[in-house]
Amino acid sequence: MSIVIETTVGDVTVDLFLKERPLTCQNFMKLCKMKYYNGCTFHFIQKDFIAQTGDPTNSGKGGCSVFGLIENRQKSSQSEMIEIERKPKLKHNKFGLISMVNNGENQCGSQFFFTLANSLEYLDDFHSVFGIVVEGFEFLIKLNETICDDLHKPYQDIMITHTVILVDPLPDIPGLIIPVESPKINFNDLINSDRIGIGEELIEQDKNLEEIDEELKDKEAKQRALVLEMIGDIPDAEIKPPENVLFVCKLNPVTQEEDLEIIFSRFGKILSCEIIKDQKSGESLQYGFIEFDKKEDCEKAYFKMDNVLIDDRRIHVDFSQSVSKLRWLGKGRGMIITDENNQIPKNLSLITVENIRTHRR
Repeated sequence: MSIVIETTVGDVTVDLFLKERPLTCQNFMKLCKMKYYNGCTFHFIQKDFIAQTGDPTNSGKGGCSVFGLIENRQKSSQSEMIEIERKPKLKHNKFGLISMVNNGENQCGSQFFFTLANSLEYLDDFHSVFGIVVEGFEFLIKLNETICDDLHKPYQDIMITHTVILVDPLPDIPGLIIPVESPKINFNDLINSDRIGIGEELIEQDKNLEEIDEELKDKEAKQRALVLEMIGDIPDAEIKPPENVLFVCKLNPVTQEEDLEIIFSRFGKILSCEIIKDQKSGESLQYGFIEFDKKEDCEKAYFKMDNVLIDDRRIHVDFSQSVSKLRWLGKGRGMIITDENNQIPKNLSLITVENIRTHRR
């Protein structure tokens, strides 16, 4: 029994130990035939240990046996699993073995892993070896060299795209549904994840983990901005506050704009100071914006005023990266996007304070 597993970083061919692990091999083979593994990512990779996949939820907590799928039982039911086969004993003693994952109750479903080291015999009494890699060791080397976070999740998605059965001597299980063609993989799920997506530029090898983390945080921030754009909170995903405007929050409801302006004016000339109020009640929403004449004064206020006590409340101040596309129009007038020449385009409506409230919190 041989199966080719195609992935986004290479292909691997495995031979299954049908004689020693008949039930496990039948389960794995028929799951492959159902294209159950298409779209599964490697959610756990630890160098010189294992690379784990086989969970269609890509969380490490899902998956079930082919028998559970056929019976259409609930996902939480133990009957969706099969018993771990341990006799005869097969050791985790080679690089490139394939083993079924024990769910903690001596049962397994669909999750499996490749061994990335030669001496992992301490896994013998828990998991179950059922095959070995015969071609595609370059793929295993790539897995072993994959850069992962502290939870051993790869920074860049690695996905099973297809499985090809080369030899299948087993009859199909009654009720087994074999798709006419492979199901289409929803790559949008991976594009919208917090990982570096498939097809994106590979991480440069000379970057350290801090730099990679920064890349992922930047990607996540851009995705959140796109969501805000789609739901109408901001008109452009690239929108960011101007350089000379400071955001102030956690204010005491009794704090007045005049008081705030006097306190912050020691850092420089203030063009506008506005505390945002509820449109109906007129009550303070406990945050606002202070527009300085100079960017440098705004920065000084940022570094000096965070967590300062005003009217018995410790305030929080913040400002973000700015772009030339925004122009602050002053108190009560909001912002407007400008063009590349910092000019206001025709037929473009204002971004009011109410529109950007969610984005600025």
